[in-house]
Amino acid sequence: MNNVIGAAMSQIEIVDYRPVWAEEFKWIGAALKQALGHLAVAIDHIGSTSVPGLAAKDVIDIQVSVKALDNPKIENALSEAGYRYRADITRDNLIGYNEDDLNMQKMYFREPQGQRKIHIHIREVGRVNQVYALLFRDFLRDNAIVSQAYEKIKRELALRFPNDEIAYYAIKDPYMDTIFSVACMNKQVNQV
Repeated sequence: MNNVIGAAMSQIEIVDYRPVWAEEFKWIGAALKQALGHLAVAIDHIGSTSVPGLAAKDVIDIQVSVKALDNPKIENALSEAGYRYRADITRDNLIGYNEDDLNMQKMYFREPQGQRKIHIHIREVGRVNQVYALLFRDFLRDNAIVSQAYEKIKRELALRFPNDEIAYYAIKDPYMDTIFSVACMNKQVNQV
């Protein structure tokens, strides 16, 4: 579900799980909460670093859920706090959704200069991409075999495409979308 269009190319390296990631998220999340105040409905640790035991790229992914993406106070508050806005990344990609679908819209920020590498995804509450991040994370947390398979794919892709993020994500993202589809079906079955 990533959007790597316009992203700077870098070496892809998958590292073993680090328990410190959860602590780092707490500090970063608190700083984001301070910067955004009531604009943030929720601030969640997402992505592979949020799944205990799962190897990942050493990047803390954070989702900030907001009521409306078009609120200019969001960009102002984060920019004033030093976070770097990436205006070229405006949406997620998910199989089955068109490029102009509102469910895929987002804002994207990076860490303040010189700080730990983080990706901040700002998404509207209730949109598919906002639910995706949480359901995907929770499904991996609850399903060790799926999590292990996902880790194996990421490690293999990083070995085969260490300098090619486009190829890495071209294969990894549809696999993620498959996991998301299974997680959605699993949630529906459990709710019946």
